Amino acid sequence: MSVQVENLEKSMAKLTIEVSAEKLDAALDSVYKKNRNKIAMPGFRKGKAPRAMIEKMYGAGIFYEDAANMIIPDAYEEAANESGLVIVSQPKIEVEQIEKGMPFIFTASVAVKPEVTLGDYKGIKVEKKEVEVSDEDVNAEINRVRESNSRMVTIDDRTSQEGDTVVIDFDGYVDGEQFEGGKSQDYSLVIGSHTFIDNFEDQLIGKNIGDEFDVNVTFPDGYQAEELRGKAAVFKVKLNGIKVKELPDVDDEFAQDVSDFDTLDEYKQDLKDKMLENKKDIAKRDLAEEVIGKIIENAQMDIPEPMIEEQTRQMTQEFAQNLQRQGLSVEHYMKLTGYTPQKVLEEIRPQALRRIQNRLVLEAIVAAEDIKTSDEEYEKEIENIASMYNNEVDRFKEQLSDADKEQLMLDIAVQKAIDFVVDAAEEV
Repeated sequence: MSVQVENLEKSMAKLTIEVSAEKLDAALDSVYKKNRNKIAMPGFRKGKAPRAMIEKMYGAGIFYEDAANMIIPDAYEEAANESGLVIVSQPKIEVEQIEKGMPFIFTASVAVKPEVTLGDYKGIKVEKKEVEVSDEDVNAEINRVRESNSRMVTIDDRTSQEGDTVVIDFDGYVDGEQFEGGKSQDYSLVIGSHTFIDNFEDQLIGKNIGDEFDVNVTFPDGYQAEELRGKAAVFKVKLNGIKVKELPDVDDEFAQDVSDFDTLDEYKQDLKDKMLENKKDIAKRDLAEEVIGKIIENAQMDIPEPMIEEQTRQMTQEFAQNLQRQGLSVEHYMKLTGYTPQKVLEEIRPQALRRIQNRLVLEAIVAAEDIKTSDEEYEKEIENIASMYNNEVDRFKEQLSDADKEQLMLDIAVQKAIDFVVDAAEEV
C-alpha cells in the first residue's frame, strides 16, 4: 500500500491511497464466497457457480462495492497513521479506481489540526470583580433549604388562593369535542405557577373543595399541538383538594435538622463560607473564560468546517446523553420545548467552535511555554479519575492505551496553561 498527501487550503488535506491488485482480488474473492449462496445462476446449484461465471453474467463490478467497503477502513487507518497528519474529522472517501487486475485507488479528504499563531497571551487586561456574600444571599439559601424541607398541609376551611396547590379533575373540549391530552384526574397544580395556558390558573381562585365549574381559555398561536392553535376551549373542572406549603421556622432546631451545627449562627456562618468559596470558583472560571476569549481574539487560526461539524456532532451526542440521564429522550425534549433538530444544531455549533478555539490556543500556549506534566501530576489525576468511576487505580492504568496516556498528559498540561494565563492576567 502507498499513500500520497496533498495539503489543501483551510487546514484540509487529501490522502490518495493505493492498494495492490492482489489485495483487491483477495477482497473480491472473499466477497464472492460470502455472497455466492445468494446468487442464482442457470445450470448451477445455489452457491456452486464460479466467480468468473457470475461476473460474466452480472458484470465485472458486481462485487466491487462490497470489496471496497472491506478494504477501505483498514487501508485508511494505516494511511492516516503513515501520513503523520493530526486528523480532526471523519474522512470523505472517493473511489478513484477499482478494476480487476489493477491497483485499488481511493482518496480520503480530511480536516487536519490547524496551525495557531498566538498574539498576546500574557498580561491580558481584565476588569477586577469583587467577590462577596451578603446576608441577603445567605437568607436566600436558607429559604431554599426551607423549601426543600417543607411539607404539604391540607386546607379545608377556606377557598383556593394564589400559591395554593390544588388537586383537580379536568376534561377539555374544543367545539364541543374532547381533545387528546385534555383530561386528567387528581392533577396537582400550583396556582400562579403558569404551568397551564392562558388564564386557566386564575380561574381556580376562590373555589371551595367539591366545586365543579367551567374554565374558559384560548390556546396560543404557537401551541405545540398544531390542531389546537388559536382555538377556544372549555375545561370542566372539579376541585378535589387544597394544599399549602408549610415551611419550618428558622431557629436552632432548624439548623440542627439540616446541618451538623447546634446553633443557627454557626449554620449561617458555614453557609456563608461555602457560598463565598463557590463564588470564588465561579469568578475564577469566568475570569479564565474572559482571558481565553481575548487570547482567541489575538490569535490567528484557520479552522476547517469538517472539524467544526465533527465537534458539533460530538456535542450533540453529549446533549442527548445528558437528557437520557435526566430521564428524557431527545424526541420528548423537543416536544416539550418546541425545538427542532436544526435549531439544536444551530445553538450547539457556536459552542463547538468556541470549544475548538479554546483548546487550540491553550495547546499552542503549552507548546510556547514548554508546559510539562510531571509524573506526580499524572498519578494524581489517574487516582482522581479512577475514584470517580469507582475503579482500582492499577486496573484503570491497565485499561489505558499509549494514546490515552498521551492525551491525559496533554489535558493536564492544558489545565496548567489555563492557570498560567489567568495568573499572568492584569486586573484593572
